[in-house]
Amino acid sequence: MTPEIAELLTTSKTIAVVGLSSKRHRPSYGVTEYMQSQGYRIFPVNPRETEILGERVYPDLGSVPEPIDIVNVFRRSEFVPEIVDAAIRAGARALWLQEEVVHLEAAAKAEAAGLTVIMDRCILKEHRKLSRRAAV
Repeated sequence: MTPEIAELLTTSKTIAVVGLSSKRHRPSYGVTEYMQSQGYRIFPVNPRETEILGERVYPDLGSVPEPIDIVNVFRRSEFVPEIVDAAIRAGARALWLQEEVVHLEAAAKAEAAGLTVIMDRCILKEHRKLSRRAAV
């Protein structure tokens, strides 16, 4: 785990999850359920849903009514540029692209706008590493 990831997970309180599914078997559901259980405030973002994990779902990042620390992305790589633009407009602190979600140009744009970018990594796995380190 990088110091950047440790700092981000330690200081963040809110996570907007783009592409969160209400289907329990989907990775987005399990990962988000775990992060919610660890005390993070979750804002599901999916225009096709109304409620997931007991939380109101927002159609887009611009509709989230509170400051966003991390935008966690469970969408295919080709959708990342538009998500980056929305994350910048929303004033997010960080962009987290889950495993196998990679878009170098969009990541560079996010970094140039001041966002911390974590790419091709699972937030749940990284959080568990942090928890194990803290327990030692």
